[in-house]
Amino acid sequence: HRLLPLLAPLMVFLLEEIYFFSPKLIYAMAILIILLIFFTVWQFSRLSQVDGRWWNYLILPALLSAALLAYSVFLSSKFLIQLSFILNAVFLYLYLRHVYYYLLQPAAYQVFSLENLSAYTNWLAFFLSAAAVYGLQSFLNSPISLLMLIMLAAAALLAYQIIWANKIELKAGLPYILISCLILAELFWAVSFLPFNYNISGLSLAICYYVVIGLVKNHLLGRLETNKVRMYLILGAASLFLIMFTAKWM
Repeated sequence: HRLLPLLAPLMVFLLEEIYFFSPKLIYAMAILIILLIFFTVWQFSRLSQVDGRWWNYLILPALLSAALLAYSVFLSSKFLIQLSFILNAVFLYLYLRHVYYYLLQPAAYQVFSLENLSAYTNWLAFFLSAAAVYGLQSFLNSPISLLMLIMLAAAALLAYQIIWANKIELKAGLPYILISCLILAELFWAVSFLPFNYNISGLSLAICYYVVIGLVKNHLLGRLETNKVRMYLILGAASLFLIMFTAKWM
């Protein structure tokens, strides 16, 4: 089991390479990657005396890997695709290593490692998911209602993951997860009508997600002060203004 944090990312990278050379196998590779990550975190949870809830450790790496695979479909640069696969393998190694220590070697676990890693990659997973979904709208003209359901599922899972990672009780966080998803669904619908490309649309929605989840997380942790609210709102508004000012309208 000690080798799984290293072997699993290497096997995921191999599956991604198979997809790279045989794009028609994308669905099969996505399923195999998720199953591989599931097997790894399930093995850790099964043997752990700390926490047996394997699904909490599956959400982030599985969703990030699946979203990255979907997003890579719209990338034209082979270099960027390969770079993204390498970075995903590095993330998986770090994440699974932290999970291994947290569940099986608690004495060697560095406090807040999972929380800190989740804080950055959770947002990245949301951006990749949103950009890929908007890409489906742009290139395949997929029904907006179906895309909204996909985005709602991704938003709910990622919101739950960030709540769990910060050790917030689900009973306290569930109403805020539902409200956040409702807000993000309305914003997703609104952004879908703007003449942006899929990257700009995804980034715009991801900034909104950052603000909403940041406010919710700090509120539930009892850290929401006036200066933090002001910081999130100003940072979000400034980022959106910069994007809209510099974006190329299609």
